[in-house]
This record gives sequence, C-alpha cells and structure tokens, in this order.
Amino acid sequence: MTKQAYIEYWKLSADKDWVVVTNLFDKANYPHSLFFAHLVLEKLLKAHFVKDNESDHPPRTHNLVRLASLTHLDITPEGLLLLDRMNDYQMEGRYPDYQFMIFKICDQSHTEALLEEVDTIRLWLLKQLP
Repeated sequence: MTKQAYIEYWKLSADKDWVVVTNLFDKANYPHSLFFAHLVLEKLLKAHFVKDNESDHPPRTHNLVRLASLTHLDITPEGLLLLDRMNDYQMEGRYPDYQFMIFKICDQSHTEALLEEVDTIRLWLLKQLP
C-alpha cells in the first residue's frame, strides 16, 4: 500500500466509527459513545503519524497525547487537555470495573458537551490531512 492508502484507511475507519459514536449517543449509551469517540481520535492521529513519519505503521498505543507528540501537529494546550481527558474513556470502555465508575458521570449533558469538543478537534484533524 502507498502512504496515502494508509492515511485513507485510518480516515475511513475513523469516519465509520464516528457514525457509531452518534448512534450510541442517540441510544443513550453514553460511556460507549465516548469510548468510540476516543477510537476516532486515535485513528485520525494514527493517520497523522503515517503522514508525518517515514513509517506507515503507527505505534500500538491508545494514548492520544503520545500519538499527537509523534506528529507535526500544532495542537493547542486546550486540545492536548482534551486528548488527555479522552484517554480516560478508552480505559473505561475496555474494563468492566472501570465501566461502572464511568457510568456514574456519563450522563447526556456531560457526554454531549464532550462530544462537541471531540467533533471540533476531529474536524480540525481531518482538515490537516491530504
């Protein structure tokens, strides 16, 4: 595959996951919606890794801040804080004992506000890709 094909792979996968984010939110499955929102950001950052590095294979990490640090993106401090906050949702989405804690804070208004922030950075990340 070409470098551009790898980038397209990550973009397409992120787009498909964004549909899942909205479907889960619409069904009031807020923690899982945020889990998939994390996946969307992870995949877009991996597309940026491919764009900005010689390797077409991003590191096997779910840490959004780490992935961002391996790109040439100029993310604002607020954007980095959002990525750091979203790291919490990949952990809680994977382990049942963490899920119970997150269910307590992930109500509709919390999730909706966070997804609005995610959507803003998601669109910005997409604009920076070829």
